[in-house]
Parts: sequence; structure tokens; C-alpha cells
Amino acid sequence: MTRIGLLSDTHGYFDERIAYHLRETDEIWHAGDFGSSELILQLTGLAPVFRGVYGNIDGTDVRCTEPLVQDFTVDGLRVVMTHIGGYPGHYAPAARQLLTQARPGLFVCGHSHILRIMPDPKLGLLALNPGAAGRHGFHRVRTLLRFSIDKGKVLDLRAIELGPRTASQDLAR
Repeated sequence: MTRIGLLSDTHGYFDERIAYHLRETDEIWHAGDFGSSELILQLTGLAPVFRGVYGNIDGTDVRCTEPLVQDFTVDGLRVVMTHIGGYPGHYAPAARQLLTQARPGLFVCGHSHILRIMPDPKLGLLALNPGAAGRHGFHRVRTLLRFSIDKGKVLDLRAIELGPRTASQDLAR
């Protein structure tokens, strides 16, 4: 069994609650829009394995180390991750083509800042978007996902709220 922490759209903001909630994970995945290469360094120290993809706001510092697409297998489950992907029935054209060709069991993306957990019976996969863990954007609550993969199955999936998006709301908490 592999324990995964999944986040996206940090936009350069690292909240210590991220470290708290991702402790004891085996892998940390980031679905793009890191905002800085420093954030990558902070995340890589939290788990033995780190996987990420660059997002539309990421500069060359991030694009030099993180690919546009990750395609890998964890405990018998094929995973495809990219930043701009959409969701079942509304995939971005490039994502739809990628998913049709790769046929993964799990599709991970970010970009929308909207937490989504949706099965896609047509393609036979589970689509995950962890929402946004950063402060930039229109989302009200910063979120991430935690789950396990065992023998090709996603187990113990949990959405975690990190707190309100804005600094003033965060300080009032």
C-alpha cells in the first residue's frame, strides 16, 4: 500500500498545515502551478517520493525540473497527471486525447481551483482535482487530498481543508 498526498495550485504559498497533513505519506504529488521552485524544495523534503507537473503560471525554473505530463504506475494503478485537464464529460482536448491513448485508472489534474472527485465510467477511470492549496484565485477554502493506492485501487480518499484562502481570514481563524 502506498499513501499519497495530492495538492495543486499553491502559487508560491506554503502553509505549514500542508506539512502536517502530508506527514507519513509515501509520495507527494503536485498537479501544477507551484509558483516557485522553492516550493518544490519544501515539498520534496516531506516524503520519500515526489512527483509534479508544471502549470500555466510556472516559469522556466519550474518547467526545467517538472514535466507537462506524468504517466506512471503505483501499486498496480496507472496514473496520468497534467495541470490543465478538465473533468469527465468536459476534458480539455489535449487531456482527452492523452486519456484515450493511455487508458489510466487514475487521472489527476489541477488548474480549476475546484476540488473534484469524479468517476468516469466511459473511460474507466477516477478523476481527481485537489482544488487549490494556495491563496491566489477565486476559491474560498484551500484544499488537498490524501489517499492510498493498494493493488490497483484508490482507498481511504479524504478531502482536507487547510483554511480560508485570504490572509485576513486566515489570521482571524
